Amino acid sequence: MSEWIIDLIQRGGYATIAILMALENVFPPIPSELVLPFAGYVAATGKLSPIGVWLAAAGGSLLGVLPWYWAGRRLGHGGLRDFASRHGRLLTLCPKDVDRAQDFFRRHGASSVGFGRLVPGVRSVISMPAGVGQMPLPRFLLWSAVGTLVWSGVLLALGYFLQSRYEQIKDAIEWVTRGVVGTMVALYLWRVVRFQKD
Repeated sequence: MSEWIIDLIQRGGYATIAILMALENVFPPIPSELVLPFAGYVAATGKLSPIGVWLAAAGGSLLGVLPWYWAGRRLGHGGLRDFASRHGRLLTLCPKDVDRAQDFFRRHGASSVGFGRLVPGVRSVISMPAGVGQMPLPRFLLWSAVGTLVWSGVLLALGYFLQSRYEQIKDAIEWVTRGVVGTMVALYLWRVVRFQKD
């Protein structure tokens, strides 16, 4: 599986990285923890520029935060809860997730957008309360960019520095990759089955 991901990134280049990172924010089961280290590996082989990969990852991620920001701004907290209740099963987004994100935003303010980008599970939903709270778009994008650049930089660096030892630890990486994919699929299915409308 790791070889397949690497090949996908090599073939698609920066556009594939940006698309995958955008989708991660809209559809949480796609994990950046899996995409970015392999993107860092590809950059280390010289087939892509490390800075280009970093900017593609950050740019795609910033594009991905906008749909939830605009949904929050347009629908408000109540509207988002209704949306989650009616359509959230496949996105594994329930009304309680909307409430938790709103509470996190209220407690930590604008900085929660930046810090939230570093936390798996919060990363995708923190854009909604920013929109509900009518946070100015430039400020929202700035805080999102700060968190995104830090998070993606760490994961890309991990893949970049592991490249020199890839052949030695290839089997271990393959098992870790399968474990991450299996865990993400299991968590997704569990949340779909356990989805609560209220």
